[in-house]
Amino acid sequence: VQLQASGGGLVQAGGSLRLSCAASGRTFSSYPMGWFRQAPGKEREFVAAINRSGGSTYYADSVKGRFTISRDNAKNTVYVQMNSLKPEDTAVYYCAATKLYSRATDSGEYDYWGQGTLVTVSS
Repeated sequence: VQLQASGGGLVQAGGSLRLSCAASGRTFSSYPMGWFRQAPGKEREFVAAINRSGGSTYYADSVKGRFTISRDNAKNTVYVQMNSLKPEDTAVYYCAATKLYSRATDSGEYDYWGQGTLVTVSS
């Protein structure tokens, strides 16, 4: 599966953004999906994950209550709605698909990656 992330940009602290990740192929609904991010000089970190149907979600503590992951299998797209953004949310955000289970939080457990989209939150 090929993934294309979009929706990043510059936003002020407290603002919102919605990232999208469009997938190619007819097997999108068979993959649990995740979002990760990587800030400058830091390792890639888990943000959120969603199961195949979209009925189960999982979040990193740092974004819980502020970010919402969702998917539309008819559109082959996964989203992350990011509210109450903070400067420390600044990073390149990546979507990924895993062949494993829906609560995979390690980047090594994901098989396919999008190219990343930059989110910059100004203070």
